[in-house]
Amino acid sequence: MLLPIGDDNRDRTITPYINYLLIAVNFVVFIFLEDYARNTNFIYTYSTLPAEILTGKDVAGPVGFPNPLTGEIEYILLGQSDIPVQATLLTSMFMHAGWAHLLGNMLYLWICGDNLENDMGHMRYFFFYLLCGVLAGLSHVFSTAFFEQNAFIPSLGASGAISGVLGGYLLMHPGRAMYVWIFFGVTAIPAIIVVGLWFVFQIVYGMGALGGQEAGGVAYAAHVGGFIAGFILVKLFVKRKRISTKERKSSW
Repeated sequence: MLLPIGDDNRDRTITPYINYLLIAVNFVVFIFLEDYARNTNFIYTYSTLPAEILTGKDVAGPVGFPNPLTGEIEYILLGQSDIPVQATLLTSMFMHAGWAHLLGNMLYLWICGDNLENDMGHMRYFFFYLLCGVLAGLSHVFSTAFFEQNAFIPSLGASGAISGVLGGYLLMHPGRAMYVWIFFGVTAIPAIIVVGLWFVFQIVYGMGALGGQEAGGVAYAAHVGGFIAGFILVKLFVKRKRISTKERKSSW
């Protein structure tokens, strides 16, 4: 198992304030609004529900669905939302289902997000992150419809947006050294291998889950969709380097 713990940041020129802010907001929401994932009313109200996005209508009240582990029908109480259902594509990306979910996501964001913020600048990176998260959420919603899965299972987490960060990171920094924990030691491995393997596993697991949710309830379609979105869109957000007249003449 490859567990990334950091990367080479010697070329970073700015302090990644936005990346720090995104990480802080995720922790604040999890601790104070979700009450460590115990506030189920908040979670089910502001998570992304594919049925709501597909119909544009808020769903409230008890909804039954099979437990992916036991197969038994369980009921969740969906609250009446005070925001448009489309806005849950944004709110859900700052919510998590538990400590492992939160810490795993924040680890990848901590390692890779600062590099993209350095490439893009603060505000460009902020909008890139949100856009990838929304596109990842839509990937999950439409895969749910395409594969005729249960559209009433809420989806939440920063994984889709962070997948977009990983996609952009892979394109911009394929050779960057990432420090990973492997076989009881730390070693440096190029990002194209670490991030590339991560993406391959998302595709494999996603295909096994038929497009969206496996036994553990992971929305792999959101991971794949977010990654592809980040890979494609990153160059649109990266700041163009200005070439001085002297540099331009020397290249002729």
